[in-house]
Amino acid sequence: MNNAFDDMILNVTDTTTEPEDYAGKDGLLYCGKCHKPKEAYFPEGKTLFGRDRHPAECECQRASREEREKAIRHREHLQTVDRLKEKGFTDRSMRAWTFENDNGRTPQMKYARHYVEHWEEMKADNTGYLLWGGVGTGKSYFAGCIANALMEKEISVCMTNFSAILNDLKSGFDDKNAYIGQLCRYPLLIIDDFGMERDTSYGLEQLYNVIDSRYRSRKPLIVTTNLTLQELQNPEDTAHSRIYDRVLEMCVPVHFSGESYRKEQAQARIEKFRERLQ
Repeated sequence: MNNAFDDMILNVTDTTTEPEDYAGKDGLLYCGKCHKPKEAYFPEGKTLFGRDRHPAECECQRASREEREKAIRHREHLQTVDRLKEKGFTDRSMRAWTFENDNGRTPQMKYARHYVEHWEEMKADNTGYLLWGGVGTGKSYFAGCIANALMEKEISVCMTNFSAILNDLKSGFDDKNAYIGQLCRYPLLIIDDFGMERDTSYGLEQLYNVIDSRYRSRKPLIVTTNLTLQELQNPEDTAHSRIYDRVLEMCVPVHFSGESYRKEQAQARIEKFRERLQ
C-alpha cells in the first residue's frame, strides 16, 4: 500500500480535536462543549491500521453539519425556483404577483389559496379556473399568485398569453406539435387574456389545438378573460364554440367584479399630481 493511501486512511480515522476537548473515563475523546464523545470503539475489539476507534459526531458537530446541509438545500431550492420562474413567466414583473404582496381587496383570493393548498387534488381531478370579469379587477394577479406559490413548491408552471404562443408558433418553432406538446408537459398551464387573440382562422385553429391538447393531456388549465360567462356559453360560431366548450368543461368559473384597480391607480396619480400643483 502506498504512502498516499495510508495517509488518506489515517486522515479518515483521525479525530479532530479542540483545546477544550478531554479524555473520558472510557478512554474516548469527548467534546468540551456538549460533553458527548467524538470517538467510538470498533465493535468486538476490531482495529483498523492499528487503531481501535473511529471518529464519531458529537452534538456540536451534528448541529453544525445539519446547519450546513440546510443552507445547501435552501440555496439549491432558491436556484430551482429561480429557474422555474425564469422559464415559466413571460414577464419578470409577474414574480411580484404573490399572496404576500396582495392588498387584500380581492375577496376571490381565498379560491387561489385553496387551489394551492389542494393542488394534488386539483391536479388529479384535472380542475382549473376560468377567471372572468372586467378589465383591471385582479384576475391576472390572482393567477400569478397561484403560479408563484406552486413554483415556490418547485412545481413547474407556465403563465403566458395566446399572443406569445402564436408568435412562438409563427417564428421559432418549425414543429408546432412539439411546441404544443411542450406546453402540455407543464403540470399547470395559465393562459392570460384569453379571448383577446386575433380572430383569424389560423389563430383560432392554433388556439383550439393548444386547448384541446391540454384537455387530452388531462392536466389542469387556468384562463383569465374579459369575456362574460354568457359570451362564453353562447359563442358566435362553431370555431369559437369548440374552444369555449373545452374551457368550460375543464375550468370552474370564478367571477371578478368591482371597479378597475388600474383606473383607481390612475385616478390616484392624477389627484396626487393636482395636490403637488396646489
